[in-house]
Amino acid sequence: MIKFEKILIMNSNAYKISLNYNQVLELVRQLPKKDKARLSKELAKDAIDTRLTRLLNSFSSEELSEEIINQEVEEVRAEIYAKKKEN
Repeated sequence: MIKFEKILIMNSNAYKISLNYNQVLELVRQLPKKDKARLSKELAKDAIDTRLTRLLNSFSSEELSEEIINQEVEEVRAEIYAKKKEN
């Protein structure tokens, strides 16, 4: 069963439709090849964004602040500068 809900978005009419997977699949199969390719690219972008977000979140750490990172960078730069100065 398809549910329709009329919503107003920025002074233009839009409709929100509740569809199940099979209904969406049937609609996609009716699209021209060019539109299917565009849809495929958009879905791939969503998947990449989701994986990237998960990856970035896995590296997230409350123990590592920007201040600590900057301090470490400055220490390494000082070491490099000291070694260059010795030579």
